[in-house]
Formats: sequence, C-alpha cells, structure tokens
Amino acid sequence: MTTKGKVVIKFGGGLITQKNLLKTVNTSAIKELCVMIRDIKKIGFTPIIIHGAGSYGHILAKEMKIADGLNQELKKIQRESVEVIRKDMLELNNYIVKGLNQNGLDCCVFPPSNWATGIGADFKGEISMFNRDITESIPITFGDVVNRDDTLEFGILSGDDLMLRISLEIPDVRYSIFLLGDVGGVLDSPPNNPDARILKVWSKSKDIEMSHNQDIDVTGGIKLKLDRASEISKSIEDVWFLDGRVTSRVLDLIVNGETIGTKINP
Repeated sequence: MTTKGKVVIKFGGGLITQKNLLKTVNTSAIKELCVMIRDIKKIGFTPIIIHGAGSYGHILAKEMKIADGLNQELKKIQRESVEVIRKDMLELNNYIVKGLNQNGLDCCVFPPSNWATGIGADFKGEISMFNRDITESIPITFGDVVNRDDTLEFGILSGDDLMLRISLEIPDVRYSIFLLGDVGGVLDSPPNNPDARILKVWSKSKDIEMSHNQDIDVTGGIKLKLDRASEISKSIEDVWFLDGRVTSRVLDLIVNGETIGTKINP
C-alpha cells in the first residue's frame, strides 16, 4: 500500500487524563482516539503519535521542581521522582498501546528517556525511527523526563518540542495536529469567558489573551503549543488545533479538507 503521507498527531495530556486528578486516565477518550488512528490508516495515511503527560507527569513534576533541573537540597527525592515519573509515563502509554492493539494495530514505543538528551527544541537524539511505512508498526512517543549533559542533570522534554522536530524532520508529513481536551481550538479569549469563540485561523500576528494553568503545567501550556505550531506551519500547510473529544473532526479534515477548529498559519 502506498501512503498518502504522514499525520503527526498529539494527544494532549488533558485529553487522555483527568489533569487535576493524580494518575486518572480518560479511558473513553483513549478508546475513541485509537479508533480514529485505525481509520486514518484505513484511508491511506501513516500516523505518528505523540502524547502528553497530564496527571501522570505534571503534578509530581511540579511538586518536585523537575523542570528546573537538579536542586542540591532536593536531589535525593528529585532523582527518585524522576524514576517514578518515567514509570508512570510508560503506564499511561500502555493504555494507548492496548487501545491500538484492540483495533488490530501494531505499535512501537520510543520513550524519550531512552533516546533523547536535553530539553527544548534543540534536544539531541536520533528521530529517524519515526519515519515509517504505512505497513509498519505505528511509532509512539511522549513528553518525558530526560537526561541533560550539564549540571542540572535532568529536565522535561515537552511533547510540543517533539511535535516540532518530528513534523519538520520526518519526510512527507502532510498534517501536524494538536488535539485538545477542553476546547475546540484556539480561542479569542480564555476558556472561562462564556463569550470565547474558536478562531478559524491563528497566526502570531493575532493578539489573544491566553490562559495557562501554572499550578499544574510544567512545559509552557498553550503558549508553547502555539509557538511550536507556528514554526511547523512555516514548512507544513496543514497545522491544526482541534477538539480531541470529537475525533470525527480529524477525519473530516483529512478526507474533506475542512473541519471545525483552528488552522495555524506562519
């Protein structure tokens, strides 16, 4: 089977978990997402999956200041927490793997702690393993605690940075899609505003008021997502923020070229 191109898709942490409840997975959302991935393959596209951490990573990482790197006063408990978070991320990932398997799909998991070093868009690591043929297993990775080659020892590599690098460096990517768990796209004002509306198109020239849950998020929230999506859109035409709770919108986009959500422009 000849592929029509690749679809790099991110399952947001707030979509696949209850983000405010420690290690609480959203099984119904994962089930629907895995059916969607099956359908993407059926119509001839090759999916690459990246997922967030949600309540399987952010809460403990925030408490232990993992994003700030090694703290000499906390280093023992921080190092223990790093191993706990990595284990928890594999546990969360396993729900997705099982869901894909139940839909007859094989996958191959690449935890960043095994292959990546450093944080931010300039992390080091070989990403050619994500360049798969449609007949091969689906590659999956996720935001993770990774080692650093400096005195800070460790840090958090965001799934949004993985989206950037994989979308731009893997050949034949047609779509780069960020799936959200609480809104239908980029809003013109924070979600708690009852008059907030979904923007059909967003670019950096649009000035919007952003909301970021600093009590939980440790990787930059919506601002980092928009920054990375904006960079991706310079090379890829179809970069979108969509409502992950309505998976039909992804298929509408791929099949019909139109959907409800926000298209990201350079």
